[in-house]
Amino acid sequence: MELNILWFWIIAAMFIGYFVLDGFDFGVGMSLPFLGRDDTDRRVLINTIGPVWDLNETWLIVAGASLFAAFPEWYATMFSGFYLALLLILLALIVRGVSFEYRHQRPESEWKKWFDAMIVVGSAVPALLWGVAFANVVQGVPLDAGHNFSGSFFDLLNPYALLGGLTTLLLFFTHGIVFVSLKTEGDIRERARKLAVRSGIVTILVAASFLLWTVLAFGSLFTAVFAGLAAVALIGSFLFNLRGSEGWAFTLMAATIGLAVLTLFASLFPDVMPASNDAANSLTIANASSTPYTLQVMSWTALIAAPVIFLYQGWTYWVLRKRVSRGTIEAAAH
Repeated sequence: MELNILWFWIIAAMFIGYFVLDGFDFGVGMSLPFLGRDDTDRRVLINTIGPVWDLNETWLIVAGASLFAAFPEWYATMFSGFYLALLLILLALIVRGVSFEYRHQRPESEWKKWFDAMIVVGSAVPALLWGVAFANVVQGVPLDAGHNFSGSFFDLLNPYALLGGLTTLLLFFTHGIVFVSLKTEGDIRERARKLAVRSGIVTILVAASFLLWTVLAFGSLFTAVFAGLAAVALIGSFLFNLRGSEGWAFTLMAATIGLAVLTLFASLFPDVMPASNDAANSLTIANASSTPYTLQVMSWTALIAAPVIFLYQGWTYWVLRKRVSRGTIEAAAH
């Protein structure tokens, strides 16, 4: 396999890692109005992701840096053309991070209320806009002969892209609620499981519509296989959640998100940024990649660093595997 093709799939794997890990962070943040009946409940929810949310976001940094190094033309076209959407994602991530750190700095309920609202917004905006962005990449956008985006922000808000945004929003929301049921005890765990059942039904309908549209309009045999496996995993997660098997439900939700991302990248291949106005202006794996020497250096670096990163992150989750309860929160307050 040529190195530029290898790095196309490595970047796909990095975005899978980011969407699976930060995806449940987004879902937990969006669940505050639905599961947080009082401040203690909201602290329980935030504490489920408190030790790991910033670690999960590093996957986005690594994915963006790898995209810049391996496919600079792709990076330049996407980040300039989707500038406003990506800026909104960045601002939302900043607001969310600040809110996690500042909500407990003062005891007033109004203070916490404002930061809780910012956590919800800072989680929902990226969950929606990531889907819009990737759907537009798969569908194609207007590009000139120099591979520059020639459309406007409103061109990105088309029906397919908006359905993609709604799909990621619902997938992350349900993923986060299942994670809450996996990481909590007592009443909040049961309420999270019941909410995941209700949101799961809507998520299945919306995600199935988006995946079917993707396969019919942009797909191939591999796309259809990945989309079919994603649908099976999503339905399996729903059924396991009905039975109260949170571990399997969470695992299959993670598989659903991973397979959905693979569906999008398989639909894209061998392009990286199709031109909707003229196929000759499209960016492909061949004309958007760095030099072979650059990709060789990146490959050796990844081979050395990746095992260390995986071991460290796996160890972190193992150490922090215990469930969070209202009792632990109330005891820590005294």
